[in-house]
Amino acid sequence: MSDTMNHDRRRLIGAGLMTIAAAQVGRVRAAEPQRSFGPLKQINAGSLSVGYAEAGPAGGKPVILLHGWPYDIHTYVDVAPLLAASGYRVIVPYLRGYGTTRFHSNETPRNGQQSALAVDAIALMDALKIDKVVVGGCDWGARTACIMAALWPERCKALVSVSGYLIGSQELNRMPLPPKNELEWWYQFYFATERGRAGYEKYTRDFAKLIWQAASPRWSFDDGTFDRSAASFDNPDHVAISIHNYRWRLGLASGEPQYDPLEKQLSRFPVISVPTVTLEGDANGAPHPDPSVYAKKFSGRYAHRNLTGGVGHNLPQEAPRAFAEAIVQADGYARL
Repeated sequence: MSDTMNHDRRRLIGAGLMTIAAAQVGRVRAAEPQRSFGPLKQINAGSLSVGYAEAGPAGGKPVILLHGWPYDIHTYVDVAPLLAASGYRVIVPYLRGYGTTRFHSNETPRNGQQSALAVDAIALMDALKIDKVVVGGCDWGARTACIMAALWPERCKALVSVSGYLIGSQELNRMPLPPKNELEWWYQFYFATERGRAGYEKYTRDFAKLIWQAASPRWSFDDGTFDRSAASFDNPDHVAISIHNYRWRLGLASGEPQYDPLEKQLSRFPVISVPTVTLEGDANGAPHPDPSVYAKKFSGRYAHRNLTGGVGHNLPQEAPRAFAEAIVQADGYARL
């Protein structure tokens, strides 16, 4: 079959599944944004005690949704009830360094490298006795979801990734960018200094709010919405994890040797074979690749959707219905 015919077939299937997904999610009545998840749960998983929110029937099809920096589980506070009403079991964990998630040992390195976060997510699945999930993510969460799908495709039924293929490598990050692009990463260079670490520790909430505003310039979030998420930054490991993540990317901090084999695989930028839907907002103020750059990194059933109307970087919280529809669509691809 020619590439053109394949593309047309995928487009038609994608359009049909999007209609079905919209119908499924559309059964949920429009409501005021949900203010909280209610009581959270806690479970030992790998090196962590993971705090997480859960919604939907215990026997429903499992979905894990992963947040980014500097956000938290409330990225999905309005996505979760939509999916729960459609029969999904929705699990939204705090990443290491956020909320109620804690390390078991004070001796464990406060490591923020990309593969460590993915191992955390697989450990959570093991602890919950979940064999396979639909995984979705935004920002750090999208990178983690992509890594899970690339390295453990047998554990991932389907993938939804905001801003597409975000797997990186220290080698790639050694390459300089044009000055305009480097400017977008100003905080990465700030965090490379001890002044930056001290500044983030002292002004964590002010810093996070600035990132929210720059990354989603047309999202009119109120103080209550921000403060609800900012409480998760009070985690004692938040600053260390955040700083290590950005220093590791630039090769200024070492990772843990146990993750070296995984990073070696990721440095080859593996193609993702699981069914995937990628999303991008038209007002994303954070650094992000053009969808045309990463489309060929997905070899399975694939669709991309650009959202209009001023949708920024924190897409699931700004456009929860569209994100929920993408989860249903990706799940539908997996069933074809």
